[in-house]
Amino acid sequence: MQAELLDIQNHITQHAPFDEMSDELLDKIVTNIEVVYVRAGTQIVELGHQADSLHYVRSGAVEIYRRSGELYSRVGEGEIFGQFGLMMNKKVRFPVKAIEDSLIYKIPDHVFHYLWEHDDNFADFVEIEDRSRLRSAVSRREKSNQLMTAKVTRLISRSLVCAPTTVRLQEAARIMTDNGVSSLPLMDESGDSPKLVGIITDRDLRTRAVNHALASETPVSEIMTEGLITISSRAFIFEAMLTMLHNNVHHLPVMDGNEVRGVIALSDIIKYESQSSIYLVSNIFRQQNVKGLKKISVDVRDSFVRMVNEDANSHMVGSAMAGIGRSFSQRLLELAEEKLGPPPVPYCFMALGSMARDEQLVVTDQDNALILDDSFVPEEHDEYFLAMAKFVSDGLAECGYTYCTGDIMATNPKWRQPLRVWKKYFTDWIENPNGQTLLNSNIFFDLDGIHGETGFAEQLKTLVANKASSSQRFLTLMARNALNRTPPLGFFRTFVLEEDGKHQKSFNLKRRGTAPLSDLIRVHALACGSRSQNSFERLKDIANTKLLVDDDAGNLRDALEFISIVRVRHQALAIEEGREPDNNVRPEDLSPFERSHLKDAFQIVSNAQRFLRFRYNAGTVRNA
Repeated sequence: MQAELLDIQNHITQHAPFDEMSDELLDKIVTNIEVVYVRAGTQIVELGHQADSLHYVRSGAVEIYRRSGELYSRVGEGEIFGQFGLMMNKKVRFPVKAIEDSLIYKIPDHVFHYLWEHDDNFADFVEIEDRSRLRSAVSRREKSNQLMTAKVTRLISRSLVCAPTTVRLQEAARIMTDNGVSSLPLMDESGDSPKLVGIITDRDLRTRAVNHALASETPVSEIMTEGLITISSRAFIFEAMLTMLHNNVHHLPVMDGNEVRGVIALSDIIKYESQSSIYLVSNIFRQQNVKGLKKISVDVRDSFVRMVNEDANSHMVGSAMAGIGRSFSQRLLELAEEKLGPPPVPYCFMALGSMARDEQLVVTDQDNALILDDSFVPEEHDEYFLAMAKFVSDGLAECGYTYCTGDIMATNPKWRQPLRVWKKYFTDWIENPNGQTLLNSNIFFDLDGIHGETGFAEQLKTLVANKASSSQRFLTLMARNALNRTPPLGFFRTFVLEEDGKHQKSFNLKRRGTAPLSDLIRVHALACGSRSQNSFERLKDIANTKLLVDDDAGNLRDALEFISIVRVRHQALAIEEGREPDNNVRPEDLSPFERSHLKDAFQIVSNAQRFLRFRYNAGTVRNA
């Protein structure tokens, strides 16, 4: 192949939809291409004229207009235009003008139609717009993982084995042995239909019955676990995995309404989930000191990398990592109580930020706080809770969760307060917003009670849901605050990179990608009174209230998933290569597929920010 043609082929194969094309089709393209140089201001194609080519921008930039003369899009290096006229009626539907001196490759219409007929990826790419391409990319990735597509009912391989709560220990053990099951759902049969009220497991029989030498005729109700965590029969296997992680349970009743369909066990999930994240959580709770926790904390990154390599989506990865981090905190709190004695007043340990949203990755710090019972008296009780907070914070640091540089930790007395003070904090932040309180709202309104009297945290969630949705000024200022971080997409759909410093020639996928998304999603969630914390769950609530139409909410979900998964894969690759993971990505380290779809995702974020500004009048109100 001539050097000039080889140069053309090398360039187009760096960009979709040519990056996955066969050599035969690429040869057909490059041997028929016409190379055209156009100066800035030149009209390349005019409305209504004959559409005779697909145009590929080698260098420069062009603007595409609607029939009305309104700007439709800007296209830069590696992007195409003109496909819609070729597919429709051979007439130009969108006129195009060069806004920079540009080098254009023209692919003749007969070659375009040959590609359209013979390459499904090419056909899919040219037939659908940016948002649909992104949705297709996200959907294909999710479908490749059975955890995402298989329902929990697939794990139920036998009819339900259960017993009434009146059964005796010896009989319960016989039923479990005869049927080869490790758990036994217990039913209240006093009503019109049996009702699930508890469960016992092999472990319960050992630790609660045999270990305490209970008589064989003891009613099983005396050792059963009540207040069960269950899952719907319509849920997917990955949801069961996350439920087990979040609650540290090894048996999960599957419910169809009020009817028990069966029970799935940890061993059932492991058939699909080989990342060992659930086993890691179990191991955390077996450790007897901080030294033991630190020793197994090295397994967190291994679990993270395995999940990424097995095509887990970002929701699964973020939830699993948050579940692991939550478990470290919970075990440290248990160890603190063993060391310090029972707490003098009830308390709730509260996780904040990415852990509360179930969006935590391996590059993270600790954000936490303590809600204390209103009977708390600082002079009498605070010495205990300061010691607890310091024990947990130091322990988390030992396990790889660095101290918060902004001091958002329970070791700070401001964030170690009784419930009534927290309610006053939250009320004041909503009713009297200013720069600092808006920052606090961004941090503290993503909250999750993870240990102790978790109902305290639920009260704060209720307060926020009720008050924020009715305060237009607060929402306006939160929206304005959410516009401070913008995606790294330039005027011509080129990436905007850091110009100096340690991370020059890169962009930060958290600060310029997932953070702007979670910020704007949070504003919409507050406006519709959502109590959800996870960004994907918030989007469901937002769509249900019709604050955003389904398509816009779906676009945001796809953008969040794609940006997040590129960030996740970037960190996993760094770990595998022995480098310290971070959030800074260089475009040349991305695949053409990732570069193309990141641009689509960032464009969705930009559009969503424009809507946020309009929806909440965020450009017209100043901070107090």
